[in-house]
Amino acid sequence: MLIAAGLAPVHGATPGSVSGVVRDSSGIPQIGAEVQLLRPDLTVIASVYTGPTGHFLIPSVLPGRYALKAMGSSFLPALREDVRVRTGTVVNLTLNTLYEVMQWLPSEPRSPGAEQDDWKWTLRSAANRPLLRWLEDGPLVVVSDGSGSAPRLKARLVAMGQEGTFGESGERVEASLEQVPSDRRELLAEVDFDPATNAGMESMLGFRQDLGFAGSVQSVAAVSIHPEIESAGSDGLSEAAMRSWETINLGDEFKGEVGSTQVLARFGGGSPNTVAAVLPFASVAWRTGNSSVGYSLATSAPSPEDDSLTEARSALPVLSMRDGQLVLEHGLHQQIGWERQTATSNVAFTVYADRIANPALEAMRHPSAGGEMDPQLLYDRTSGLVRTAARGVSSAGLTASAMHTLPGNTQVRVSYASGNALVLGPTSSTALASLLSSAHPRRAQTYAISLSGILDRSGTRWRATYRWQPESTVTNVASFRENAEEPYLNLHLRQALRLHRDAAGRFEALLNLRNLLAQGYQPYVLSDGSVLVFAQAQRGVSGGLAFTF
Repeated sequence: MLIAAGLAPVHGATPGSVSGVVRDSSGIPQIGAEVQLLRPDLTVIASVYTGPTGHFLIPSVLPGRYALKAMGSSFLPALREDVRVRTGTVVNLTLNTLYEVMQWLPSEPRSPGAEQDDWKWTLRSAANRPLLRWLEDGPLVVVSDGSGSAPRLKARLVAMGQEGTFGESGERVEASLEQVPSDRRELLAEVDFDPATNAGMESMLGFRQDLGFAGSVQSVAAVSIHPEIESAGSDGLSEAAMRSWETINLGDEFKGEVGSTQVLARFGGGSPNTVAAVLPFASVAWRTGNSSVGYSLATSAPSPEDDSLTEARSALPVLSMRDGQLVLEHGLHQQIGWERQTATSNVAFTVYADRIANPALEAMRHPSAGGEMDPQLLYDRTSGLVRTAARGVSSAGLTASAMHTLPGNTQVRVSYASGNALVLGPTSSTALASLLSSAHPRRAQTYAISLSGILDRSGTRWRATYRWQPESTVTNVASFRENAEEPYLNLHLRQALRLHRDAAGRFEALLNLRNLLAQGYQPYVLSDGSVLVFAQAQRGVSGGLAFTF
């Protein structure tokens, strides 16, 4: 009776809350996973579902000792025991497949004097830590005692071919290595290179230190070397960026983030054409219940929501040419937003103001016979794409989005944005400099819908998006918007391949189709006879195989 009284919640005390993130073994947040709060005897007290970022929140929990169980499709349930709930308790859970857990089988049988369990069946590690338990009236669960886990090392190799991407078309090989030396530290290294060249590559090294309730500190260093990218009189573009930021938590209510990206870029061969910049960013948010209000400031646009983006590429700002000089797309973005998130839905609304310098314009180039390079263009010989930059644009507007999880873990998201986008002048024969000087802002609106989910029988992960924007515009509306869908029709597929029973989940086939209907193309005939076909997003395709070990 005394033991039971000690384990029971304290009645009459101030209620607290339990929140956290549910991820898989590779660190990907799991959407729609069920999280249950259990008493010490494993009876269910409350049940919630994770939102679009894998977060969950169980409010109004009396202080005491509990257990948490997370369940997701295609995963074994995960159980965290002896969770001591106080005000604002944070517990992160990891879901594993049966194959991943079986890698932890003990190397030696347990000794006859080893500790016994009052469970129906238990599998322990070589360190005698419980890993799997078969509940009397429940499923097989992955068990963590909350005291930490052994260091984890994970590697992934991806071989892909892609077209229609500036600086990335052709054959690509990506190798990444993730190491978690402790529960509070994480290291990530990645290299992406073209096997057809000796120098073309992108690489990234990242570090994350979890500070517990206080927040976290993260740093990412990325380097890009592209000998195939050139301009008139210069070739071999190299870019390096160091991105560092700190997340600060003050209880469950306040969250802040501050950091900066340092960028250095130049052409090879001793070219004096160099770009150096420091791009700061910051945000604060105040949460009450399921709602939050926040303010953010940024000076470089985020990467689009594209499954083909590597970590290294997403950390590098966009470069282009203007008036014969290498320039960096940057600006000043400020927004105030409101968001409400529940277990199955998310609604967000923001108002923003932007000033963008050197907005990048991308086009497919069809050169005339004997045409020479124009110093106002940045050329990618492999893809046939070019980049240039307009002088600048200011914009103010609003964005809104709503997401809901349907039965079967299918998610639907609709969004809207308004603001200025650039349009070019008449399509008659003209010089490139005159065409770029004709660029001017036009008020526009954009609408998007996104569907995503996992097919039950095959386990195929899929996402289909369509974003409409006036085809006369050559830049995006609200280009600083986080998690924005790419323009027009896009399809992303990931299919696990079962070569044999033990290899489930280790091999994946990847397919990404961008601007499937080739919409939004604006052709311009220049005075030298060449043709530039501008578009908000070039039509592209990428596909390949991934192996995780």
